[in-house]
Amino acid sequence: MLSRLALRVATSRPVVLALRSSSTTAPKPAAAAAVAKEDGERDLVNFPRRVRPELPDKVRLGIFPEEWFQAFYKKTGVTGPYMFGTGLLTFLFSKEIYVMEHEFYTAITLFLFGTMLYKKVGPSLSEYLDKRIDEYEAGWAEYRGNQTDGLVAAIEEEKKQQWHAEGQQVLFDAKKENVALQLEATFRERQMTVFNEVKRRLDYQVDTQNVAQGFQQKHLVNWVVDQVQKSITPQQEKDAIKQCLAELKGLAKA
Repeated sequence: MLSRLALRVATSRPVVLALRSSSTTAPKPAAAAAVAKEDGERDLVNFPRRVRPELPDKVRLGIFPEEWFQAFYKKTGVTGPYMFGTGLLTFLFSKEIYVMEHEFYTAITLFLFGTMLYKKVGPSLSEYLDKRIDEYEAGWAEYRGNQTDGLVAAIEEEKKQQWHAEGQQVLFDAKKENVALQLEATFRERQMTVFNEVKRRLDYQVDTQNVAQGFQQKHLVNWVVDQVQKSITPQQEKDAIKQCLAELKGLAKA
């Protein structure tokens, strides 16, 4: 018995699902093309993500969903759902499956009271709750906007820091070039120092040789002069003096 009941429930479940469709709606073609690119492994056009509806589905008589009536329209027409409901209630009342005892009339009274309360208090209460919800959503929207602005500002600051870092890279290159120029100047200065030191030592050697040659030449000239003076006799010296005087006299007459 239980297995048959479970089988009937299992077979009747698709019918119930067909009567009451899901609250989600298929996206529009333009939006579907944009949403379909969200995930490459999922068909978001035929199987979109479920979205919680902001407002409840349409109902009739306060409690019956609109899709129940739409399911009857295809088979029975417009009066079908009402005739089905009337017949079902008549069957329940006539067979005394649902007994109209004092609680039934109490339920009618409560239903009428609830309807009046809904008509009188419902709009103001709904407006108050919608206002609170709007304030709540505005608070979240402001928080999200502040967070977004903060993140955008952080991104801009990061871009600025990256730009500064690029400027620092140019500065580093300039400093490297400056250091290279300083090293080149120091290298040339040291080369000039080596050149001057070598030139000074070579000049010293040349001066030493020149002094030695001058001393030798002077010594040789003095030696030659001394030897020549020693070889001249007093008579030759007198004859030379006379000869010089005679030449001077001849030049004086001329």
